[in-house]
Amino acid sequence: MEEVYQNSGFSQTGMKDVEERQRVLKDRLLLVGKNLIEFREENQRELIEIKKDIEILKQNMKRLVKFLEIASGEMTQFAKKDDLEILSKKMEMLK
Repeated sequence: MEEVYQNSGFSQTGMKDVEERQRVLKDRLLLVGKNLIEFREENQRELIEIKKDIEILKQNMKRLVKFLEIASGEMTQFAKKDDLEILSKKMEMLK
């Protein structure tokens, strides 16, 4: 068999080197693929958490807007300080 390798320009040790390089490249490729899958899964988990946080923020903003609408609506029902002073003076004049 060594004759075949020698005839084609490869020795048995040269072929072993090529096979070893291929094995190392295969291992690296598998590791890169595994890391890529883990990275993708982690990104998906983080994206889901971010979406949940955004949804919570939206709900809080809606509640805050409703509160402000109610508070501003009720503030118009309160008498202003100037109005109260005028009414107080008129009451004093009537006494």
